[in-house]
Parts: sequence; C-alpha cells; structure tokens
Amino acid sequence: MFRYNDAIIEKFPNIYGGVIVAHDLKNGPTPPDLLELYMAEQQTVLERIGDTPLSELESISAWRSVFSAFGVKPTQYRNAAESLLRRLTKQGDIPSINMLVDMGNLVSIRYGVPVAFCDTRQITGVVTVQFADGDEHFEDLGSSDTIYPEPGEVIFADDNDMVIARRWCWRQSATSATREDTTDVLVTIEGHHDTAKEDVQAALNDLTALLDQYTSGMYQAKMLSKDQPDFRSS
Repeated sequence: MFRYNDAIIEKFPNIYGGVIVAHDLKNGPTPPDLLELYMAEQQTVLERIGDTPLSELESISAWRSVFSAFGVKPTQYRNAAESLLRRLTKQGDIPSINMLVDMGNLVSIRYGVPVAFCDTRQITGVVTVQFADGDEHFEDLGSSDTIYPEPGEVIFADDNDMVIARRWCWRQSATSATREDTTDVLVTIEGHHDTAKEDVQAALNDLTALLDQYTSGMYQAKMLSKDQPDFRSS
C-alpha cells in the first residue's frame, strides 16, 4: 500500500515513516472533547515554541534541508508541518476542519512532523514515494486543470501515476483530500531529523490511540525506514 523506492532511500537514508492503513472509519465534525484537546494542544505548542524561529526547530530544519536537496526552495514551498506551525504562530490558532484532519493536525504540531490523511477511494495499488518523471498527473485543490509535477521533485504517486502529494509533503491532491464522508484512509507521518525514529513512533502511537478512542473501523500501523521501506496491508 505504501513504499519508498530505492532512489529515495539512497538519497534520503534518514527517513522514518509511520504508516496507517484504515478501513470503515466514521468521519464527521470533531467531537467537543477532541476539539477541546486540539485547542489545548495548540496553546501548549505556542508556549513551547515561544520566540524560537521555526527554522531552528530540529524537525523543520531537517525538512528544509531535504527540500533543498531535491531542488525546492523551502521558504517558498513549506512542508505541511511548518505550514501548520506558521499559521499557528502568526494567527494564534488552526481552525477545525473535520475529525480526521484535526487528529492529524493535533499530532503534527505536537511533534513538528508532517501528518497526512489521504482518502484512498481513488487510489490504485501502491502509493510510492519517488522522484517525478514529470508525466504523472496531479489535481490541485480548487482547480479543474491537470497539473504535472516538475521532473525530479519528490511525489507520492499510485500505480496509475496519479499524484497524491507534491514536493513530498507540501500539498495533497484534491482527489486524496479527507472529507466528512471519508471511510478509508492512508495516513503518513514522516521525519528526517536526529530523533525522527522516536518522534515518528510516538506520533504513530498517539494517532492510533486517537483512532481507537474516536472512530470505529479497522486499521494496521507500521514504522518504515531504509531497512524496511515497504508496507503492504493484509
């Protein structure tokens, strides 16, 4: 269901990924107690960061280096975790979207790592993290045009060359966006920094605990790395 291809592992051997494949979930508006937890986490993160520039956070700095390594300006295209934290520190809060998205955002800001919930209803086969050829197709949110990634950028793509995410963890596609009627998801949590293994595992544990508490359905979870780059659910 999800894998890092050999070229990605060779170029970025420090990657750690937490992956969840879930089925028959029930999404919808965020329950009041989870929303309270989410808002409290935002305040905790604001207090922890204080006046520290986001670029000095270890996890964010590592992602910036990774973006630069595949030719992307990290101050022009910010990874998803940095974008959330930037919104939080500049505007004071991150609004609620729906239960699954809020769960992912809560864990993302807690550990400073990108968390993506991808609706799998239009995904075919295995999602592979790979360098783009430029022929793959991407549907951007709010646009009806088909967009093609730049050759050499890191993408998530399925077996039909549909792009699920561009510039690794910069932006998800419209086709994979989590909606209130989403039931089946692929969840990714990723980091490259020195403590990524521990942080991604902790984030994976927190997220599965939230799924246990607030959703029904079934899921499988696994940690990936250069030594175990592939996860196929049973």
